Amino acid sequence: MTNHLAQETSPYLQQHADNPVDWHAWNPESLRLAREQGKPILLSIGYSACHWCHVMAHESFEDDETAALMNRLFVNIKVDREERPDLDHIYQNAHAMLTQRGGGWPLTMFLEPDGTPFFGGTYFPKQARYNLPAFADLLRRVAQVYAENRAELVAQGKQLVAALSDIRPVRGGETALDIEPLPQALHQLGQQFDEVDGGFGGAPKFLHPAELDLLLRRGHATHDEQAQHIVRHTLQQMAHGGLYDQLGGGFCRYSVDASWDIPHFEKMLYDNGLMLGLYSAAWQESGEPLFARVVEQTAGWTMREMQSPDGGFYSSLDADSEHEEGKFYVWQRKEVRQLLSAEEYAVAEPYYGLDSTPNFENHAWNLRVSASLGDIAKRMGISTEQADARLTSAQEKLFAAREQRVRPGRDEKILGAWNGLMISGMARAARVFGREDWLHSAQRAMDFVRTTLWRDSKLLATCKDGKAHLNAYLDDHAFLLNAALELMQAAFRKTDLDFAVQLADALLERFEDKQSGGFYFTSHDHEALIQRNKIAQDNATPSGNGIAAQSLLRLSLLTGDEKYHAAAERCVQLFFPALRQAAGYHCSLCVALAERLQPPGLLVLRGDEATAWQAALQRRYLPDVMTIVLSDETSDLPEALDKPVREQTTGWLCRGTQCLPPVGDIEELLKVL
Repeated sequence: MTNHLAQETSPYLQQHADNPVDWHAWNPESLRLAREQGKPILLSIGYSACHWCHVMAHESFEDDETAALMNRLFVNIKVDREERPDLDHIYQNAHAMLTQRGGGWPLTMFLEPDGTPFFGGTYFPKQARYNLPAFADLLRRVAQVYAENRAELVAQGKQLVAALSDIRPVRGGETALDIEPLPQALHQLGQQFDEVDGGFGGAPKFLHPAELDLLLRRGHATHDEQAQHIVRHTLQQMAHGGLYDQLGGGFCRYSVDASWDIPHFEKMLYDNGLMLGLYSAAWQESGEPLFARVVEQTAGWTMREMQSPDGGFYSSLDADSEHEEGKFYVWQRKEVRQLLSAEEYAVAEPYYGLDSTPNFENHAWNLRVSASLGDIAKRMGISTEQADARLTSAQEKLFAAREQRVRPGRDEKILGAWNGLMISGMARAARVFGREDWLHSAQRAMDFVRTTLWRDSKLLATCKDGKAHLNAYLDDHAFLLNAALELMQAAFRKTDLDFAVQLADALLERFEDKQSGGFYFTSHDHEALIQRNKIAQDNATPSGNGIAAQSLLRLSLLTGDEKYHAAAERCVQLFFPALRQAAGYHCSLCVALAERLQPPGLLVLRGDEATAWQAALQRRYLPDVMTIVLSDETSDLPEALDKPVREQTTGWLCRGTQCLPPVGDIEELLKVL
C-alpha cells in the first residue's frame, strides 16, 4: 500500500511514505475525508531529527498489525512541526490543557473531524511500559470512547476551544511603559541560575539564548556584575560540555543532565544561529578566547555541513546514525589511543576525561573538557603552548577519523525563519571578527531566501528540491527582518534595506492586530484553525513578537518611517502587563521595551577610512548602536542614512530625535560612544 506522503517537501513526512499506515498530510481533503467517513483523526506531529519520533515509528508505524488498526479506526495525519509550527503550537497547547502535563515530540493527538482535540499524549510504546499503555490498546479504547460518548466529547471540545481563545492577551487601558520589568527579569533569572554548572534550572537543560542575550545587554548597560557572571559562566560551561561538539563545532539541542555532559544529539540550525550571535557578543564584552574559538568552529560547521550549494541553510542533523543515538559522536578509549601518538594521547586523555569512567552507553565517552590545558601542561612538565599544539593535532586526527563514519541524516528543507536566525548569527560573527567568508555565507543565504521564498510580494515558509510553498508565519518575517538589519551592519547593500522594508510592510499588513496591537502567529489570509495565537513567551527560539518589535524600532531609525515605530510601540504596550507579571519568560520583549524607553543610536560612517573605523568599533560591545558604513557610490538612501561624501572620513551619530555634530576623528568618536 502506498500512502499519501511521497510527494511532500518535508523529509520527515517522506521518512513515513513507505509505512503501512495510510498517512495523509494536513490539508482540507484529509479533514473532509474524516467528515465523510465519520472517523476521528489520529494526528502525529514530529520532525526528522527527533529520536523518540524514530522509536515510535519503528515500533508502531512500521508494524503491519498496528498500521491495520490505525487504518481501520482513524484517518491518520502526519505533520512536520518545522513546516507547520502553527499546528504544533495549537495542539501542544491543547495537550497541556487536556493532560495537565508538558508536551513534546512525537505529539499524538486524537481529533474530531473538524480538528477539535479530545485526547492526546506524546510517545506511546508498542508494549505497555514507562507507565504508558500499549499503543494498540490505546487506539481501541480511544475509538470506543469516540463511538460511545460523542455528545460529551463535542461539549468538551467547545469548552477547550473557548479556553484556547482565552490564552490570547487583550489590550486594556493605556499603561505608561516603565523600566520595572527589566530588573525583575534579571532577578527571576538569577533565582533560576545554576551556580555550579551554569544555565537555568536542572535537567534536562536547554540553551536559553534569549535569556542570556537580555542578561548580557542589561549587565553591560547597568554594570550588573551578577548578570555578566551568569552569562560568562553559562557560556563557558556549555562550551566545555558534551552538549558542544568538541571536534566539529556546533551545539546539540539540549542536555539530558544538569552538567551539560550528554546531549540529545540532534543539531538544529536555529540553536546554532542564536549561539553564534550570542558568543560573538559575549566575546566583545569579555575578550574570552574560548568564546572566539566556539564562534570559529560553529561557523565552520555551519558552512561545511549546513549550507546548500544554492546558499540556503538546511534545517537539522539527526540524533541517530545506524539506528543508534549519538553513535557518530562517541568514542571508545582504545579507539582514541590507537589514533593518536603517545604524546598526543597523554594530553587528550585527561583533557577529555578519558581517564575517568565512561559517561555514555556501551562503555563509551562523549567528549567534554574535563581538565584545563594549563594544569595538564604543568603536570607533564611542558609549556601550555606545547600542550595546545599536541591537543590541536589530536583533535585533527580524531575529526578526520570521525569523518569516515556513517553520518547522521540531514533534513535538507530550507526554512525562512531558521535561515533568518542563522543569517543573523553569521552576519554578526562576520562583523565582530572581520571574516569575509562568513559574511559571504550569510549574504548567499539571504539572496537565496529573497529569490526563492519571496514570491509576488509574499513570503513562503519552506523550500526543498526547488519547491517553495506554505504561507510564511510571523517568525519567518520577524527573524528575516532582523537578519537583514544585521547584514546591513556587517556590509551595507541597498538590496538588504529594500528587502527589510518589504518584509516589514508585509508584517504590518498581514499579521498585525490593528485594534489591540501585537502580531498573530499566522497571517490574516491563513487557513482557519481552532486557535489563532499571539505568542509572547520565548521558547527554544525568541518570541516572534519580541523580535518583530525590536526590528521595527530599528528599521524606523534607518528609514525615518514612523509607522514601524508605532507598530512596535503597540506591540510592547499589548504585552506590557505580561512583562510586569513574568518578565523572565519574555526576555526578547524586554529587550524591545528597553529599546523603546532608551532608543538605540544610529552611527553612519562614510569616507576612505570608514571600514577601518568600523573594525575598531566592532571589537567593542555596543549593543545599543547600529553602525552603517556607506561607500561613496551608495545613493538613493532614506534621509537618516543619506550623509554627504566629505574629504575626510566622518561619523554621524543620532539617538532618537537628537543628532550630534559630525565627528572627523576616530578617537573622539570612541569617546562619544
